[in-house]
Amino acid sequence: MDSCQDSVNTARVIRISKGRTLTENAKTVIVIGAGIGGLAAALRLSHAGMNVQVFEQHSAPGGKMRTVHSQAGPVDAGPTVFTMRPVFEALFASVDENLDDHLQLSQDAVLARHFWPDGSSLDLFADMDRSRSAIAAFADENEAVRFEAFTLQARRLFDAFEQPVMQAARPDLAGILRNTLKQGRNLLPDLLPRATLAGRLAARFRNPRLRQLFGRYATYVGGSPWKSPAVLSLIWSAEASGVWSIRGGMHQLAVALERLATERGAGFTYDTEVARIETQGEAASGIVLADGRRIPADAVLFNGDPAALANGLLGFGPAGSVSNHAVSPRALSAYVWSFAAEPRGCDLAHHNVFFGRDPKSEFDDLAAGRMPSDPTLYVCAQDRGSTSPAPGRERFEIIMNGPPVSTAIPEEKETELCQSRTFRTLATHGLRFSPEPDASALTRPRDFAEMFPASDGSLYGRSPHGMMASFRRPTARSRLKRLYLAGGGAHPGPGIPMATLSGQHAAEAILTDLASTSPSRRTDMPGGMSTASPIAAPMASRSSGS
Repeated sequence: MDSCQDSVNTARVIRISKGRTLTENAKTVIVIGAGIGGLAAALRLSHAGMNVQVFEQHSAPGGKMRTVHSQAGPVDAGPTVFTMRPVFEALFASVDENLDDHLQLSQDAVLARHFWPDGSSLDLFADMDRSRSAIAAFADENEAVRFEAFTLQARRLFDAFEQPVMQAARPDLAGILRNTLKQGRNLLPDLLPRATLAGRLAARFRNPRLRQLFGRYATYVGGSPWKSPAVLSLIWSAEASGVWSIRGGMHQLAVALERLATERGAGFTYDTEVARIETQGEAASGIVLADGRRIPADAVLFNGDPAALANGLLGFGPAGSVSNHAVSPRALSAYVWSFAAEPRGCDLAHHNVFFGRDPKSEFDDLAAGRMPSDPTLYVCAQDRGSTSPAPGRERFEIIMNGPPVSTAIPEEKETELCQSRTFRTLATHGLRFSPEPDASALTRPRDFAEMFPASDGSLYGRSPHGMMASFRRPTARSRLKRLYLAGGGAHPGPGIPMATLSGQHAAEAILTDLASTSPSRRTDMPGGMSTASPIAAPMASRSSGS
């Protein structure tokens, strides 16, 4: 758009969008941030007839789901794993669209390829029978039997938590207990207050490499397996149910959501900073941009790190809308390399993990605010998966766990140290790149802190450590009326599927609250949908490979 003013429409402007009209009394909702949670909410709200205006400080949608330029084309520099496909099918269905009409998805036969310093490797597959056989050959038949039991337990945990936590507007402890009892008493050890993921894996597997492999799921939400609750093993169930590749990279999901929201009348303004959220009485009433312009609204949705609200970065009014214990302590950050090069020495899959020798030392370093001296490295070969890469340079993203911004790592030595540890570690596994990327390909925790205000560089919001961590995240309704939250820092937590669900919860809350104060409720939405009712489409049943 040519200017911010061109994209700002008051509730009195009538616009025609895809199959629906924004009437003169349409409620105005401002969304701050075009991350996945904000995009999911903007799409649902604009489809329901709201006048939605999205303001983003960066130049493109997606938030942390971003790309950077490389000689082989745009390369992902954020999330790379697409799981829990039914969440996205439900989102698209809720706005009368089909996921496959907007994204070209292909299922990865190999979920991930794992490498250890002793030269051993293990593939896990979308076909669980193949995974079982691979583990029997990698370890022994007894470990394969234990893997089957672990997979069943992870599925039961997922089923116990899906509705009362992920699909619920706020965690429902009673619902968790009911579902747990339905699944059987064998789930109880994983729910004990002091049960950690590392501890439960030690009880399940004899082979330390398998403990190390499944312990890494704690890092998916920014935690250590020695301090994260055992229930996080349910992440394995989400991954075992299917990993998908998006043609063009993960950022295409953000592009598709923005396009659909725009077709329904939502306005998007980029490269624009929101200076503060205004309040009137005890409710949010609009925003003030960095250039001083005021934009009134009936509701404001904040799709940034909730710590920005708690720390007063958006003004005194909303400072009390999120409690400090809802945003601290902070989860992990990362060092992220995004580049194009020719790989040599390893047969790579789409998703690859190169383990360090001592997993405990990595998390001891992170807890002390240090860069890991013996890191585990994730390597995404973006151009691999269901097809073979073309000759020449391929696109890669490499992720090393890192602490939030830390004074223990001198800035002047940080990049050089990270480059040495990243590519030296990969070289010990036999993997080299030509050319090896330079400092311009690296995003550090301090860079993430600058991109995402008040985050301290944390990519996952609040730390997942402790059994009650998931109950402490802020929910869609903040403490301030008409101010709502979405994104990985809000319930139900980090990760693309969870952030998408947070957008659903926020949209439902906004539609319910605004409908209760609307002088003329609309009941003529497509499909008989009313703004007075929840708009979530039922989640499709999970099945193998989906």
